[in-house]
Order: sequence, then C-alpha cells, then structure tokens
Amino acid sequence: MGKAALGPGGDERGRTGSSWSVPAQQSRDADPGPHGDGRPQPEEPTPEKPTPEEPTPDDSTPADSRSDEPTSVEPALDAPAPGAPDGRVPLRPYLIVGAVLCALYFLYSYLQYARFDSPSWDLGIFEQEVRAYAGFHAPIVDIKGPGYLILGDHFSPAVALLVPVYWIWPSAVALLLAQAALFALSAVIVGRTVQQVLGGRLGPWVTVAYGLSWGLQEAVKSDFHEIALAVPLIALVCRALLTERWTAAVLWALPLVLVKEDLGITVAAVGLVLFVLGQRFQGALLAVTGVCAFVLTVFVLIPAASSAGSYDYWKKMDTDGQQHVSTLDVVLGAFNSPVKIEMLVFLFGITAFMALRSPLVLLVLPTLGWRLLSRDENHWGMVWHYSAVLMPIVFLAMADGIRRSRTSPRPWLASFAGAVVPVTVGIAFAMTQHLPLRELLRPETYRADAGTYAAREAMAAIPAGVRVETDITLMAHLTADRTVYWIGGAPGIAPDIVAFDQGAGWARSIQDPAAYAEQLHPEATYRLKLRTGSIVVVERTSPGPAPATG
Repeated sequence: MGKAALGPGGDERGRTGSSWSVPAQQSRDADPGPHGDGRPQPEEPTPEKPTPEEPTPDDSTPADSRSDEPTSVEPALDAPAPGAPDGRVPLRPYLIVGAVLCALYFLYSYLQYARFDSPSWDLGIFEQEVRAYAGFHAPIVDIKGPGYLILGDHFSPAVALLVPVYWIWPSAVALLLAQAALFALSAVIVGRTVQQVLGGRLGPWVTVAYGLSWGLQEAVKSDFHEIALAVPLIALVCRALLTERWTAAVLWALPLVLVKEDLGITVAAVGLVLFVLGQRFQGALLAVTGVCAFVLTVFVLIPAASSAGSYDYWKKMDTDGQQHVSTLDVVLGAFNSPVKIEMLVFLFGITAFMALRSPLVLLVLPTLGWRLLSRDENHWGMVWHYSAVLMPIVFLAMADGIRRSRTSPRPWLASFAGAVVPVTVGIAFAMTQHLPLRELLRPETYRADAGTYAAREAMAAIPAGVRVETDITLMAHLTADRTVYWIGGAPGIAPDIVAFDQGAGWARSIQDPAAYAEQLHPEATYRLKLRTGSIVVVERTSPGPAPATG
C-alpha cells in the first residue's frame, strides 16, 4: 500500500523493530517484487544443481532471506492498494461518502434547531463563547452567569478556531454546520486509513459504518460541543500510529490539550501506546507532557478563571447528591450499573469486538475512566456526545485487529477477520433504525408543529439587542443578537425580557408569569407581553427598558 499523507512533522523513522507492523515473517522474509510490496513472486526456474560458476537467477537476493512459505495473506503496509498502481489511496470515493454524511448530520441538526427542539443549553453557551472570540473579547458566557468566564468551566480555547466560520455566518447554525463537517472529515480519515492498512475495497464500507456509528449520531443529536474538534484530531493520531509515523502522531496529539481539559490524559495515553510500540523516548515525553497539561489546566488555569476558584467537575466523582462519596466507593462503583455495561458492550460490539486485538484500544481508557467513575448518570450510557471521541479509536483499532488476525495461527480467527467488516456494516445499519438519523425518514420531521409556530411568534416579540432571561426552548435562537441569561441565573440584572416555555416540567406550576419575573427580580416590575401556545413573554416596565445594545 502506498504511503499515507504525512501529518505535521510526519516521518517514517523507527519502523524497524516495532511490534505494530505486519508480522516479520510476512513483511520481511517475503521476496520483494518489482514494486517492493512484500508479496511473494512466482518462482523462477533454477538449475537443479547450480555450481559456483553458474549464478542462480536473482542471485542479488541472499537465499536465506527468502521465505519458502506463502505469505500472501495480506499485503505489506507499503504495498499499493488494488486498483491503485501508484500506491495511492483514491480520495474521490471518500469525499463523496463524507459529503453525504456531512449533509445528513447537518440536515438533522438544522431540523432539530428549526423545530426549537434543542436538548440542552450547550448550543447557546458555545455560540456566546464563539461570538465573544469573534469580537476579540474574553469568552464571557452570560448563560452560565452574568460575566462568567467560560474558561473557568471547561478549558476549550480551541473553540476560537471556529471564529472565521462565525464571521461568515453569525448564527448557532454555523456551529452545527462546522460540527457536521468535522465529523464527516473524521470519516474520510478513518476510511482511507482502513484501505491503506487492509487493502481491497473495504475502506468505503468502513467509512459508512463509522459515519453511522452510534457515538457520532448521538453527538449530532446533542447539538454542538467542543469535542467536534477532537474527533478528526484523534482520527489523525490513530492513522499516524497505524502507519508508523511517530512524530506525526505526537504532533497531532498535542493540540488535544486545547480542546478540553480531560483530553490531556488521552494525550498521555498516546504516549503510552508509543512507548509500548518501542518509541520509548517520544512516548515517555508525550505521556509526561499530557499529564502535565492536565494538571496545569485542572489545578491552575481553570481555578484561576473560575469565580469559585476550583475545578467544579470534581464534584461529579466524589459527590452523590449532597452526600460525599469516598474514593474507594467511587472506584468500586465503576461497574455498578447495567447502563455502563451496555455502553461498553456496544462500544466494542460495533467492531465485532475486533478492536480489542489492537494496542490502539488503550486510547479509550482515559475517557472511559472518568465516565465510569462519575456519579452523574448522564455520563454512563450511549446518549449525549461523550462517546464521539471513542469512535475513531475503536474503528481504527478494528482495522489493526483485522490485520493482525489475518496471519493468526488459529484458522477460525483468520477466517473471522475476513467477515468483520461486513458484520460491522450490518451492525451500523441495524442500529441506525433506533438512532437519531432514522428520523430523517419520517415525514413529520420536516413539518412544523404548533409548538414551532408559537416559538417563532415569541421570537418576533423579542427585539434585537435586549437582555433576555430564558430557558432552553428559545435560547440558541436568541444568542446571536441579544444578551441571554439562564432563567433564574441573573440575580440583580433585571433583564428587559423574561421568556420561557410553560410546557417544560419545571414551569408548569407558574400561574402568573409576570409575578414570577418579579419574584426573580424584585427591583423591577413586569407585565405579560405575549402568550402563545405554551410560551410566555414578559417585558420589564420599570425601571424603563435598557437601551438596545445592537
């Protein structure tokens, strides 16, 4: 297979002596053919009793370096792909599949947004963050609290890379498009790497299976998150490891520490894999760098930016409700829920468990570790966006597992390796019947209901530039050109508008919306401006509304 395109600083040093490459009997002992692909060549006729004066054919190759056993089970890593005489993996089919996946992801995200059906406040939070960066301001996210510096919550300065997209399209929808493109890009990377490693025509099929994986689909359903930037980076790290470009693996891994604070431990895990594969200096250095980045971020940078002076998410592990949990109980409870076991089974099951045969699978441990130790049930299962960063790891670990299994002395395993990709594709399509993209086949997905029309009417009643206190329903639609606070999260601010959805469980008991607004902000008076469907819009009457800020 031809060499993959190098990442930053990519090289090919350290290939010899690595336990990563195809088995030595296959990759070293095979008589190199005209293209140096490591596949056995047809034997040339030789005299039955050659004499010293009669050189044997191809006597430039030492006799003891040839293998008498066939080694055509799989091509060597640098052998040209079938149908690609120059050794290059074709790009066009992967771009086509990637474009289709991007369209599906974005279509789902946009329709969910247009129906005012966001599942959480995160899309609004990230738009406020990117909007601040786009204006060359500190990343203040008022949804988390007036003047809240978001770097004191999660350390994700890499989100600023989305500023050019936001300049072109200043809307939360631009973030959804960026996430769709980043996920699709990772699918292209994964698919092309599979074809390079395994040869044949398996790459496009794996691209489809990966693109439909439950981890990515649930992340799309969860609106935008910063991990969208991490997914293609992790795919590039795994690609560099599989193709033995060690420096490229290091350089692709390092930016992960700027995507989210916990990914510093994932960077350390990349160092561990490098160390295991014989790249001891680079591996040890990267592992230390990842751990140091994690410690610096969690114990210094985030507390310095946080009004609480600490990393708030430690409470997710050592606190259950209001009760403190001992470290021993946290560890012993790592597998105490069937939800966790189900997530683990489906994580590896989507690769027919072939991912478990590769050292690459070690990279899932940091993310799985904090999720299994967390006391927050949202972290345990298959929903939300937490598994997206694991998808490129398990799929490329699967490719390496297949490569290793093809030369296994156990015939059943070698045979099973040939069936893994079809099984994986079948699993992906079967699971999609119960995953978010299935909704794109339902006509009602494309129709606006009464709730959507009510939300649109409420939006028209809220002027641009005002300060709004609201809940999830309208939030991501307001953040582009208004100052937005979380309902009940802005004491002493007296916003110009208070708008919320009484159909939400917490608000159903509110009988008088104006009185509720005055309860939140006793320094001001409010009156009901609009009631449409289940949504109410209350405006401030005194003191007079603040001038619009544009």
